[in-house]
Amino acid sequence: MQTLAPYACHPAQSRGRRFEEAAAPTRSDFQRDRDRIVHSSAFRRLVYKTQVFMNHEGDLFRTRLTHSLEVAQLGRSIARSLQLDEDLVEAISLAHDLGHTPFGHAGQDALNACMRLHGGFEHNLQSLRVVDKLEERYPEFDGLNLTFETREGILKHCSRSNAQKLIEQEPGGVALRFLDATQPSLEAQLCNLADAIAYNAHDVDDGVRSGLISMAQLCESVPLFARYHHATLAEYPTLAMPEAERRLLYESIRRMLSEQVYDVIDATRKKLEQLKPQSVQEVRAHGAALLSFSEDMRNDSLQLKQFLFCHLYRHPRVVSTMEQAQQIIGELFAAYMLEPERMQPRFVQRARRAKNMSERARAVADFIAGMTDRYAAREHELVSGRRLLG
Repeated sequence: MQTLAPYACHPAQSRGRRFEEAAAPTRSDFQRDRDRIVHSSAFRRLVYKTQVFMNHEGDLFRTRLTHSLEVAQLGRSIARSLQLDEDLVEAISLAHDLGHTPFGHAGQDALNACMRLHGGFEHNLQSLRVVDKLEERYPEFDGLNLTFETREGILKHCSRSNAQKLIEQEPGGVALRFLDATQPSLEAQLCNLADAIAYNAHDVDDGVRSGLISMAQLCESVPLFARYHHATLAEYPTLAMPEAERRLLYESIRRMLSEQVYDVIDATRKKLEQLKPQSVQEVRAHGAALLSFSEDMRNDSLQLKQFLFCHLYRHPRVVSTMEQAQQIIGELFAAYMLEPERMQPRFVQRARRAKNMSERARAVADFIAGMTDRYAAREHELVSGRRLLG
């Protein structure tokens, strides 16, 4: 049985669920949250949602599902060393992207633009909507009825205006920290950082695999990657051969990932030893995140992120595909606003019951956000008669 530190979230001390339920006989509340997430429809759809490269571009590129699994693996490894609750970390990691639109950040930006006059669109807030409202699995309540601690970690970003709306619905709830400048639990902080570590590493892998970036570029511009690339070649000179390029890339990324994990553990332990928080309440009351990189590793990680933004996410091929994806989202939104009958029945019912255009728009946004890449492309082809992707 895992031994938890006093500053960890203890399942027996959870702040509970929005709708009271009897405890499970064989699982903690956080294990139960994880299981509900894994069995949800939204989780299954992540397998066909874009990370960077779209589903039709290759079978081996990451998707939202594989990304979420990698975040969970990294998160659990770090949680075990810091004596945090691994089940809570896994639950948050697996759920953090449930609200992402098809076509990655391009889809999110397009849907936010469509919703500009109707409250906007934030994917973290949408993830909370998925687990609180949109999943329909239980007779007693909407959503998955997850614990406060899991929901707190899912809502890792939130605008002040949306936080105020959430607080009106749930006083003292998961959005309060965006108004009173407190922190979430260490488990939630860990998932946020594991997310960044995971996507930087796997985007390097996918970027090189795609041919859009090269290891030579990375070695020239990214000291964090260059260190482990050079160390790998020094230990295994034969990996310099062209036929060994994949092994060289994998080993360089593996070492880079490991060093980031150890850095997080060491930097966080130093803060915890200095501050000695004795409860999760003390963690939340602290003015800044306690779980973090060292300053040097934070700077190295930022350089990697900036490189990927300039050379991968802004690559002409990626931009061209994303522009088409944004066109699909925009045209689907316009079509469904004009003819809501084109949507699935439960969203048609919501659109018909809407008291105003903003309520109709939210029903349309919920429908589109739940689509996979290929479903959105197929629906767009039905609506427009044109095939833009795939």
